[in-house]
Amino acid sequence: MGKFIVIGERLSATASSVNRAFAEMDPEPILERASAQLKAGAVCLDVNIGPAEDNGPEIMKWVVRLLQDNFDNVPLSLDTSNKAAIEAGISVYNRSRGKPIVNSADAAGRLDYMDLAAANDAICIALCNGDGIARDNDERMGYCQTLLEHGLELGMSEDDIWFDPMFLVIKGMQDKVKEMLECIHMFSEMGLHSTGGLSNSSNGMPKAIRPVMDSSMIAMAMMQGLTSAIVNPNNTRLMETIKSCDIILGNTLYADSYLEL
Repeated sequence: MGKFIVIGERLSATASSVNRAFAEMDPEPILERASAQLKAGAVCLDVNIGPAEDNGPEIMKWVVRLLQDNFDNVPLSLDTSNKAAIEAGISVYNRSRGKPIVNSADAAGRLDYMDLAAANDAICIALCNGDGIARDNDERMGYCQTLLEHGLELGMSEDDIWFDPMFLVIKGMQDKVKEMLECIHMFSEMGLHSTGGLSNSSNGMPKAIRPVMDSSMIAMAMMQGLTSAIVNPNNTRLMETIKSCDIILGNTLYADSYLEL
């Protein structure tokens, strides 16, 4: 599948300072966080503007233009429950470095997000769940099949559907995590791309532990075939782990300076 794709997670309305910057269309906090993530090794940025019910389309157009104008048309993942905002973002998106990513469809209430992606020749992140979190891999793979078939019927390429097994909160669902990793291996065996919000794994853990756990999780997931993830690239330990795994997996060529590249 090639080198692991790092999608930066730190432009999310869940952070109060980012939410305020979106609402006020204040560029400085957005540009500062984007720059730090790209310098740390992110190749794509997830832009989560939250529900943005009032002026979502205007916010998304503004932030897409802001980021792509300032960072050489950086690839973006557009994330909001406001479908009109995603369509607005796509309408001004520069594709010179790749297609926009629609984050995200699922096999129930958000299946139409895949329709949106297909209609706009975009990549779609497909969550392997329905009305709730899948109970086991039988359900995950059932949802995967539903989403895959729907995307193909719409004329999408398999390469444009990135399947998300849903990273589980280890602190509360420790007994389910191994099976989730096995699901990633199943995706890999089918030749499918995969992704997910890695930081969910360490939710609720002490701040000092989270980088350790996230780094361990990404290593195990990459060995199962994970091809990308939405992560905090400013976590140095995590980025060192990803670069090291890319070497071990043969995705990049070894050099003594590989951590600096």
